[in-house]
Amino acid sequence: MRAMILAAGRGKRLRPHTDTLPKPLLPVRGKPLIEYHLEALAAAGFREIVINRGHLGERLPEALGDGARWGVTIHWSVEPPEALETGGGLHQALPLLGSGPFLAVNGDIWTDYPFARLRSVKCDYAHLVMIPNPPHNGNGDFRLAGGRLHADGEPRLTYSGIAVYHPRLFDGCTAGRFSVVPLLLDAMRENIVTGERYDGAWSDVGTPERLAEAEALAAS
Repeated sequence: MRAMILAAGRGKRLRPHTDTLPKPLLPVRGKPLIEYHLEALAAAGFREIVINRGHLGERLPEALGDGARWGVTIHWSVEPPEALETGGGLHQALPLLGSGPFLAVNGDIWTDYPFARLRSVKCDYAHLVMIPNPPHNGNGDFRLAGGRLHADGEPRLTYSGIAVYHPRLFDGCTAGRFSVVPLLLDAMRENIVTGERYDGAWSDVGTPERLAEAEALAAS
């Protein structure tokens, strides 16, 4: 199984920090945020990792090289400066990700989630890791019931930014900028999206306040 780190976002709410650095390179306790993912993925047995890059994207290979420091090989998926959103970015990277399920993780989260757990997940379309709703997303995203995810009903949990996708989820898509959410909603209506709940450490590093939260989690 290969893995992809989504790292092409602009990070407007973290300006001025992201005027000179892509968000995944922001330091958390002195180490770029994305390096925590690379360490964890390598420890979980992933050896081929795709990273997409857009805003200030040239800074990422300058900082990370070819992945040899972590015992992995990094493959780069280069996007336009405005980026392709989640769906477009994943779709463009499919030729680098192989024909089977692959792990995807947002490059702007900090978590201690054990990625090795997802290597054995049976995924026909999509499998999402859900978390208890943080203060900034109190209403949640999807309902988890019987191992399946649903767009309606209560109680709802928040999507963590960690998932396993099968390339067939993107059948019929064309190249360009689009969100993965409509694809997931369509699949949920067919009851074919699975999920799990994770109650461990997690922070979405989307604002200076949540960057400080990630610093505190990394220190604990």
